[in-house]
Amino acid sequence: MKRISQSLFALTALVLAACAFTACEDEPDKYEISDGTPVVRYIRPVSVESADSILTGAYMDNNICLVGDNLRSITKMFFNDQEAKLVPSLITDNTLIVTVPGQIPGEVFNKIFMINNVGDTITYDFKVLVPGPNINNMSNEWAKAGEQAVIYGNYFVDDPNTPLTLTIGGTTVAIDEFDISHLTFTVPAGLAEGPVEVTTVYGKRKAKFNYLDSRGMLFNDWGTFDAGDKSTGLTNHGWHAQQIVSDDNSLDGSYLLLGDCDVEDGTWADNNLSFEYWPGDWDGTFTGTNSRLSDLVSFADFANMALKFEVNIPSSNPWTNLSMQCIFSGDEQVTLPTANNTFFNGTDYPRALWTPWRTTGSYDTGGKWTTVTIPIANFKYKNDGTPASAPLEAKNFSGLTLFIWSGVTSGTTCHPIIRIDNIRAVAI
Repeated sequence: MKRISQSLFALTALVLAACAFTACEDEPDKYEISDGTPVVRYIRPVSVESADSILTGAYMDNNICLVGDNLRSITKMFFNDQEAKLVPSLITDNTLIVTVPGQIPGEVFNKIFMINNVGDTITYDFKVLVPGPNINNMSNEWAKAGEQAVIYGNYFVDDPNTPLTLTIGGTTVAIDEFDISHLTFTVPAGLAEGPVEVTTVYGKRKAKFNYLDSRGMLFNDWGTFDAGDKSTGLTNHGWHAQQIVSDDNSLDGSYLLLGDCDVEDGTWADNNLSFEYWPGDWDGTFTGTNSRLSDLVSFADFANMALKFEVNIPSSNPWTNLSMQCIFSGDEQVTLPTANNTFFNGTDYPRALWTPWRTTGSYDTGGKWTTVTIPIANFKYKNDGTPASAPLEAKNFSGLTLFIWSGVTSGTTCHPIIRIDNIRAVAI
């Protein structure tokens, strides 16, 4: 029995030794934390092209490379009071690649704190640079006086010495509440059209959009021309005369109403769901309220522009099926005298598909007006959402069609009410 036990012990030891040897062979480059104290000689950019540059600071979320000795002894690293994520595969004895944390420091020491495997802390002078404010969009660029509006972006930071400030058209506007990515304000009475600017201790930024933005306006007070109010007078100009409504829901005068009919897979209800502006008149002229859109707005840099409008969909009548086909057209596709639907009906002509209900299965704005932005770079699809073979060209901006049809047809039956106003084409 003793001999068997000794033999078994010897065999077990042999197996364990073999396993250990095999493990070493299987993981010859296994990362191991080293002993000792790290030494940082300098910090440089990660890219090889800039490897000769020395950094004394970097913006949040940027990658940097520490160069020194015994860097595998670092177990934790903080930039000011924000911990960085260490990736073993990016650490050697002499280099350590790390991403500067994306959170704004609570306390600023302008130092990197490195903790080694025995808990010692080593510091290195380094500044975390916080970007100036970034402005993405506004919940409703045409919000009325007394209404709350939200500006979305990043790096909205308050500081006792340099408070977070919002100005619109040069007027300072009180901020109701904010966090790093949004700020809410109540539109004051008498606020005029103008640029939106946000200022923080880290800088000032002007938005690409204006409050009450009338630049690039195509359709607003539908069918009314008023140079003082910058109303273009354009309205329905095609096969269908959709409802133009002015009521308690109005944002700015009259608005276009689409829908108020049943919508399900395969629906083609152009009498209720199709708005057309096809330029020209029966005598062959293109002037006044029959003008080409490109005569009102320059589309020379259309690749860096967007179609914008405000939309209002009540919660009682949400949108849950089909896509809105947004189609710019040129004279070659359609004018009033050459009216047709062949340029978009099942063809390869590029357009954007706006389907805001797709993610959640239903979309409404709670009866509030909301700004929609569709980059013209997204006008690249067929009616079914597959890629079109050719892009839009500068000559394709004479007319506009909005038609809720095709696209995503896997929704549920609905009876939407879709109010639209202030259709414009602007730089983004």
